[in-house]
Amino acid sequence: MTARRRALRWGRFAEALCALDLRLRGYRVVARRLRCPLGEIDIVARRGRILAVIEVKARGGAADAAAAISLRQRDRITRAAGWLLSTRPDLAALDVRFDAMLVSPWRRPRHLRDAWRRGVE
Repeated sequence: MTARRRALRWGRFAEALCALDLRLRGYRVVARRLRCPLGEIDIVARRGRILAVIEVKARGGAADAAAAISLRQRDRITRAAGWLLSTRPDLAALDVRFDAMLVSPWRRPRHLRDAWRRGVE
């Protein structure tokens, strides 16, 4: 198996692990691996009036995972979230929050709530 293929499998496993973790903490997963013309969102989850747009990063350590979310990537995710809200009026009235979930081996996923804000750095 190639390194790229291993990385893709690890990433998919990390996304499934994060979705399970979110469900156990009372979130309802609205979408996973949501692809749109403007980009991809790993997980969209809802709890109450909060709609969490979540980027999942799996690396050897949490610090490496956090550093892997670039400004360009945050912009792409923000644009994709705008597209999602324009196509799903049922979600548009919710409070949108941009989160990150960091996955490292043998650890529970670390959930960074409000990891960045739309248009603010």
